[in-house]
Amino acid sequence: MDDETSPADEKLMAQARADFARAREAMRQDRDAAAEDLRFARLGEQWPEAIRRARELEGRPCLTLNRLPAFIRQVVNEARQNRPAISCHPVDSAADPATAEVLNGLIRNIEQSSDADVAYDTALDFAVTCGFGVFRINARPVEAGSEHLGSEDLDLAIERVADPFSVWGDPDSLAADSSDWDVAFVTREMTLGAFRARWPDAEPVDWPMEEEARGEAALSGRDSGRRVRILEAWRREAVTRSLITLTDGQEMEAQVFEARRPFLEAAGLAPVGPPRTAPGVRVVQRILSGAAVLETVDWPGRFIPLVPVYGEEIRVDGRRRLRGLVRDARDAQRMFNYWRTTSTELVALAPKAPFIGRKGAFDTDQAKWASANSQTHAFIEYDGPEPPHRQPFAGVPAGALQEALNAADDLKSIMGLHDASLGARSNETSGKAILARQREGDVSTFHYIDNLSRAIRHAGRILIDLIPKVYSTQRMVRILGPDGVPALAPVNGAEGGGGRVFDLSSGRYDLTVRAGPSFASRREEAASQMIELIRAYPPAAPLIGDLLARNLDWPGADEVARRLARANGGG
Repeated sequence: MDDETSPADEKLMAQARADFARAREAMRQDRDAAAEDLRFARLGEQWPEAIRRARELEGRPCLTLNRLPAFIRQVVNEARQNRPAISCHPVDSAADPATAEVLNGLIRNIEQSSDADVAYDTALDFAVTCGFGVFRINARPVEAGSEHLGSEDLDLAIERVADPFSVWGDPDSLAADSSDWDVAFVTREMTLGAFRARWPDAEPVDWPMEEEARGEAALSGRDSGRRVRILEAWRREAVTRSLITLTDGQEMEAQVFEARRPFLEAAGLAPVGPPRTAPGVRVVQRILSGAAVLETVDWPGRFIPLVPVYGEEIRVDGRRRLRGLVRDARDAQRMFNYWRTTSTELVALAPKAPFIGRKGAFDTDQAKWASANSQTHAFIEYDGPEPPHRQPFAGVPAGALQEALNAADDLKSIMGLHDASLGARSNETSGKAILARQREGDVSTFHYIDNLSRAIRHAGRILIDLIPKVYSTQRMVRILGPDGVPALAPVNGAEGGGGRVFDLSSGRYDLTVRAGPSFASRREEAASQMIELIRAYPPAAPLIGDLLARNLDWPGADEVARRLARANGGG
């Protein structure tokens, strides 16, 4: 790569710097508060530094009894038990339910093969803790040696973003799920060796993080232990698309038709009339260093494949403000630490209760009496007519302990999670009352789970948009049923052993996201309910016995289900 950047690249670099500076400034306040929330709740950095230093100089304790992770886990684990699932539905006449089921199975396979649950859980954990998390969708080359696949075929994957602070979104976004992002940025650090292996002719110059740097970054990576910071800049741009109408009435981009012409013509589909133009969007990914444009990639979809998961969203003065579960609970947690530290300190510093006795009563065994408060003796002798007696202990400071209890109650009230929600015993006595209190906690934090559902719904839109473009060649795709059973489906003219071949680019599909238990737990619940139905109405046993056996989780259940079905005249 030449040392001098071309005028076109320099223009792109200047635009990226300006857009990145706007995004940084718009999110600066939220990100600073979010970072403090994260350190406060997860790292236990809960004492103000000045107070901590002053107490340490005086030799006084600074106890941290962090109760916040239990509240965070309650919300996150509730979402793990009721994971949202994407479901596709046909919209127009060119779509059909069978293809929608293939799309559903393909999306389930994408989620399973890429560990999408890890991406969802990580994003939600950050959203609950500090206000926002992120996951992303990527296109990976298929594994080497995969049957029915070409060397250039790609698979979609849902990946976690381990550090949401590396992502900056569009400051002009208004959509609740940020589906309207027109720009987005991801910063990433890589070793000098990896940088030079990928871009051998490029200078290892850090992307500048501070606006004051004015783009004049110093060379980094002067030794093998250094790292180079690069920027992944996403931009959605308006373009003009060329559309053609096929004989079945559906519209398709001319570029997509040419790529799939043999299959479409074999299916009897041909263009009708001349192409027409229509407005569209193009998504471009550029990899930038501090000195040059390293790569430019045309993304096949129409959405930027970065999906944020928000905690609480509030708009103030025209700007989006984000908050998590921790923000309002900081002061109550600090109060709890202060009062528990105070009560501990008062008890620890209280003098040992002394022995009181007549003068001369301690002349015998003076060494034992001197160590009576620090050692255990089997017996101690005394002089005088009456034995010495110990002064009563002043007692635990009741006021400090009461204030600590008040702070603990404040924590529960602020976050809406009370004893019953956390699994602790409370003053409710009936099961109905306990369930009602647990439901109060679930309702008070349900917006976090609902925001995850919104994010997954947007991810589903991205996948539905990408699947016809990424899975565009003749191939067999692996799909998963709702019960996790895998199968192969032929798409785009692939040989399917005489069965139906599915055209993933035909028709339009919409989606819904439903939160609920996983299939395994729903199957167990179904079996339990069937057993209860048979107990209440025994004549139902012959009618649903095979269904009950199929939902039981023990070896041979499927064979039992088949035998019961045959016994009842089934297949």
